[in-house]
Amino acid sequence: MPTESGSCSTARQAKQKRKSHSLSIRRTNSSEQERTGLPREMLEGQDSKLPSSVRSTLLELFGQIEREFENLYIENLELRREIETLNERLAAEGQAIDGAELSKGQLKTKASHSTSQLSQKLKTTYKASTSKIVSSFKTTTSRAVCQLVKEYIGHRDGIWDVSVARTQPVVLGTASADHTALLWSIETGRCLVKYSGHVGSVNSIKFHPSEQLALTASGDQTAHIWRYAVQLPTPQPVADTTQQICGEDEVECSDKDEPDVDADVSSDCPTIRVPLTSLKSHQGVVIAADWLVGGKQAVTASWDRTANLFDVETAELVHSLTGHDQELTHCCTHPTQRLVVTSSRDTTFRLWDFRDPSIHSVNVFQGHTDTVTSAVFTVGDNVVSGSDDRTVKVWDLRNMRSPIATIRTDSAINRINVCVGQKIIALPHDNRQVRLFDMSGVRLARLPRSSRQVRTSARLRCSLDVHLLAWILFFSTNWTEVVS
Repeated sequence: MPTESGSCSTARQAKQKRKSHSLSIRRTNSSEQERTGLPREMLEGQDSKLPSSVRSTLLELFGQIEREFENLYIENLELRREIETLNERLAAEGQAIDGAELSKGQLKTKASHSTSQLSQKLKTTYKASTSKIVSSFKTTTSRAVCQLVKEYIGHRDGIWDVSVARTQPVVLGTASADHTALLWSIETGRCLVKYSGHVGSVNSIKFHPSEQLALTASGDQTAHIWRYAVQLPTPQPVADTTQQICGEDEVECSDKDEPDVDADVSSDCPTIRVPLTSLKSHQGVVIAADWLVGGKQAVTASWDRTANLFDVETAELVHSLTGHDQELTHCCTHPTQRLVVTSSRDTTFRLWDFRDPSIHSVNVFQGHTDTVTSAVFTVGDNVVSGSDDRTVKVWDLRNMRSPIATIRTDSAINRINVCVGQKIIALPHDNRQVRLFDMSGVRLARLPRSSRQVRTSARLRCSLDVHLLAWILFFSTNWTEVVS
């Protein structure tokens, strides 16, 4: 049949032309195929390096794209007809010229508005996407060198919080999911006191500003205040560990040489089983607790969406701080003023002001797009907030309309902490890293990964591998200044 043979020769010539222009896509072949009546199997049967299934999928996709363009073209034609109809109607009423100009003006205004919105959206997207790249090229005037100096072993489950006593003797406190809180000698790494008064996970620990009292929050819906009395052991000579320094970009430290943790180190510690005061009023997990300045009151944050202010001496509820729409994740008090900041899964953090006894004001801040995992006060009038939206923001209390610094990361942020003396922010990530930044958002160092997920940090790293790893920053400061 001459018609079919001519069509086949035409298809071969088209195929040779496609080979010489391999980067171009010609949809006209499919339309020629329909016009000439060639079956699709003949086209698919031609020589091709692509598998038949892949080629068939591509043909279907290109067909869908062609149909989309056809629909757009038809819609465009319909719109043009509507515009012409309107112009004709206006012309019939004697307003053809003015109406046409008005119609054009409205169309131009609408197009200009749409273009402006698109331009603004592109600028915002470009700025957000490139800020991560730009931040990686920030120059720093100094690099922090981190060195592993001590490992504290004794807990049997994940460590959720770390704190350092504000009074002498200076001890280290840890809160763990094993229902206990432990106090440690910083120099020797020896467990000094074990608190086992909770029947749930101990989620946070904070020390009284002037007395030997500890405040712990627990999953048993309570917060406990308990008194401790410790005597620091004589420190032993420390071996030279200068060869173990881990820089920011060095290979991660191995976990294969970690000591055995099967032995219950904390069993030799004096144990406290009964609290001095038990703070009860929450209907959910108490995730955090802290002392107000002066230590006469304490604030607790719970998964029941409230924060409560208690009188320490009487254990009575003074105020119930309500307003968050979802579970609270953290609470923190100002070191010198009667201010409390609470964070929540509702993407906000709130500032509660108790400086005036007759007025208790609250301010709500919506600077994040996901759970605010923690918000803490820093030196001066600054607040640092971290979120699951992978950002950390530094705020000025005198002007909270926009952050003064934003740190963008590649992983969600957990409970952050700030070294007040050095103005350093420690950011524990879901990807098992801890990064250190200054208050302007410049990265200083990265601590090597632990073997499991990192949850919190306070110049010390708490990890779910049951180990507490202590790291010293070499900024010509002593240990107490670094970890406080």
